[in-house]
Amino acid sequence: MPLEAVMIVVDNSESSRNGDYPPTRYDAQTDAVNIIFQNVVQGNPESSVGLMSMAGRGPEVLVTLTTDQGKILEGLHRTKKNIRGSAHLSRAIQVAWLALKHRQNKSQRGRIVIFVCSPIEEEESDLIKLAKKMKKNNTSVDFVLFGDIDDENVKKLEAFNREVKSGEGSNMVVIPPSSKLLSDQLISTPILLGEAAAGGSGGAGGDAGGAASEDFPFGIDPSVDPELALALRMSMEEEKARQEKRAKEEAEAAKKASLEDVKEEAGESEPLLGKDGEPSGSGSKKDDDK
Repeated sequence: MPLEAVMIVVDNSESSRNGDYPPTRYDAQTDAVNIIFQNVVQGNPESSVGLMSMAGRGPEVLVTLTTDQGKILEGLHRTKKNIRGSAHLSRAIQVAWLALKHRQNKSQRGRIVIFVCSPIEEEESDLIKLAKKMKKNNTSVDFVLFGDIDDENVKKLEAFNREVKSGEGSNMVVIPPSSKLLSDQLISTPILLGEAAAGGSGGAGGDAGGAASEDFPFGIDPSVDPELALALRMSMEEEKARQEKRAKEEAEAAKKASLEDVKEEAGESEPLLGKDGEPSGSGSKKDDDK
């Protein structure tokens, strides 16, 4: 999987107390965050994940970029005691972008994953401007919309997604209430499986169950067995990374051997010089004159 720096933003507004996603919308996010963390870090050990909340007094960075899942769990537990107010989506995206901008490893691809389960108060036009800024700065933004799945929320996030999307990344999935856990439904979406699960629609505006592609490369339907699909996907990415590393090492070894051969040939062809700067040996012009 790609080398990433991922900021996950959870919705800790009053709406997250609702129990339509068992046990509550907030607890459902907690399980889903852990799944995303494992997917990112196991996919590439050099990737890192941070955590934010976006409600209450305003967006807050709970955990800076890390590979320690314990810190993420502690941040989620701390935020559960701070569920209040309404979500500040635009400000949360901007704060997440600033956190990614100051990451130490600049080779990591910046990515923001946002859980939305409450009404979006921002105007669509303002969200579009922000989306263009994220695209300009090569930052992908994924949305997981659940809970308040009304037409207004869907319309606003779809408008943002259209503007920010560029190649791979920046997916939007809508997950309605069901007997399945939010995290289980998330597994079969482009958020975790990438473009293979987008089904040609980029995952925008569709529910998680319909996000799987008929062209999924492993010959199975990821919506039927999402855990198997995810495991196969990660196995393929790991094998691809190993092959790329092996090819790079072989290319470097071949280049090094070629340089050594050139040096040896240059050493053999260079004549030995005497003290007077002329080629040494009995056949020199100086010896003939004598």
